[in-house]
Amino acid sequence: MFTFIDENGCKCELSFTNKPFEIEPKHVLVFVFHEGKWLCTINKKRGVEFPGGKVERGETLEEAAIREVYEETAVQISDLKWFAYYVVHDTPIFSKAVFTGKVERIDEFVEEHETLGMTWLSDEELENHPNLSFYMKDEGMKKMLQEVKHHERQW
Repeated sequence: MFTFIDENGCKCELSFTNKPFEIEPKHVLVFVFHEGKWLCTINKKRGVEFPGGKVERGETLEEAAIREVYEETAVQISDLKWFAYYVVHDTPIFSKAVFTGKVERIDEFVEEHETLGMTWLSDEELENHPNLSFYMKDEGMKKMLQEVKHHERQW
């Protein structure tokens, strides 16, 4: 278990073991690495971040992950793999399931209400981007990136 304080001052617990928390995840986050770059979405309010969002009624976590990535970036993913869970002790408390996915196809982006589209960032660009979302800056994200890079080499 990796514990950290996020940029909003909330205690967070991150785990790379399956279903470590009693709180059922209702949010998803997805890491997609393709041709040496990370897929990010450009949120109108928060800035550049990995795609993700809330699970809709009747959806599985996996369905939500695929839908959110497509809605936010116009990238269709496949080969979805669970990667981690984390809990944010905010009001209300919530949990996210974290996945990795592979690019199946990239369609033309049609602007939605939340995002301005997608961007592909190298490790260096991701580390130094001037408009990162708050959650892209915390210790939990650094830990997840470290772990996902390690796993990507094994896949």
